[in-house]
Amino acid sequence: MRITWVQPEDLLPHELAASRDEGREVTALAERWTAAGGDLTPPVSGASAAPAAPALRALATELLDAADALPAVDTADEADDVAGLRAGWPAAWSLPTDVAYDRLHGAWLGRAVGCLLGKPVEKIPREGIREILTATGRWPLRDWFTAEGLPAEVAARWPWNRRSAPTSLAETIDGMPEDDDLNYALLALRVLETKGRGFTSADVAQAWLDWLPAGRVFTAERVAYRNLLLGYPPPDSARRHNPFREWIGAQIRTDVYGWVNPGRPDRAVELAVRDAAVSHVRGGVHGAIWAAALAAAAPVAGTIDEVLDAAETVLPPHSRFAATVRDARALGAEADDWERVVDELYDRHGHLHWVHVRNNAALVAAALAYGRGDLERSITAVVSGGWDTDSTGATVGAVTGALAGASGLPARWVDPLRNRLASSIAGFDGIGFDELAERTLALAEQGTTEGSVA
Repeated sequence: MRITWVQPEDLLPHELAASRDEGREVTALAERWTAAGGDLTPPVSGASAAPAAPALRALATELLDAADALPAVDTADEADDVAGLRAGWPAAWSLPTDVAYDRLHGAWLGRAVGCLLGKPVEKIPREGIREILTATGRWPLRDWFTAEGLPAEVAARWPWNRRSAPTSLAETIDGMPEDDDLNYALLALRVLETKGRGFTSADVAQAWLDWLPAGRVFTAERVAYRNLLLGYPPPDSARRHNPFREWIGAQIRTDVYGWVNPGRPDRAVELAVRDAAVSHVRGGVHGAIWAAALAAAAPVAGTIDEVLDAAETVLPPHSRFAATVRDARALGAEADDWERVVDELYDRHGHLHWVHVRNNAALVAAALAYGRGDLERSITAVVSGGWDTDSTGATVGAVTGALAGASGLPARWVDPLRNRLASSIAGFDGIGFDELAERTLALAEQGTTEGSVA
């Protein structure tokens, strides 16, 4: 049995890559590992093919401890706490704060549609996605993926995501299947409904342990979950043996914090930071606050530029993450040829793991700018770009769905959802998106009278 994302011999190569990306010196650690017979290649799917011998596994644990003990990274430009972030914010926010049910309903629907579009090709690289679509007569992407007419040799070369294909192809969709990109939104809703806006990182961690099956968490969340069970509370849960601390996980968890704070990205960020701190640091947190700010702006803004402007404002201006999304947005806004945009993004960020936060955020920012607020143009662009297709599709769909409102979304994308969401989180399985929007609206209206809780 090979458990992904937690075994020491599999974590260590990822840790060495993460430390180098942060500018930390790990040459000596890498040399000790290779001298003992260890492989420096990070396993793409989270687990190497065979378990390490006991001595090699013990060395991996020792070297992970050593990596954790390395001098701290300079965070002068990478603040990930509310006090440090707030220093760069404007004194006031100019967006409207009155939100309509239809816009929040559109946000939930759009998140589901974008996620569902990307589910069957998650883990398939960009070239595989294009070959599948070309072979089935659907390139460029403008509709759900299908296995009908797909040649056997193409299917063998690029197998569908095994968990998603039975529920997310054109011929198999019957409601919105379970996905972690929706599960975390449900958990955020539950935390707000049960703990209020003053919830803590510990409340988020407890919600995971109480409601979220361990088999439904991945990368940084799986490491943090394990750390919680070992007795490491937040923020230590994010920092111990966690090479995925700047990957995409926290970015997929924070939309609800924006939706309940329409027009107030600052308040959304306060909540998103507490959530993200359970599993992420620096760029991982920046992805979370950027997504929360997008979600705060989208249900009340009039244009995609207003949304992107608001989200960029909450970021540390000199951080790597901020530079990434600004540059990607400019690429998307200036382009008519999406494939050339994606070529450039791969040239800049293709060295990163397909679940890293910066490459995926770049794809989201570019797709939103390129799509000009249109849901179909935006989600098909971002999913065809590869990397973490269901997560990027979900974020892009949520933003463009909120801009349009449920009444403005094409029926051919929304109708297959059947107003039904599957989930392993007790109390939510089979819930309708209309009910989720109503509950989100109630929290948003409550927030206009309570204000911010820092």
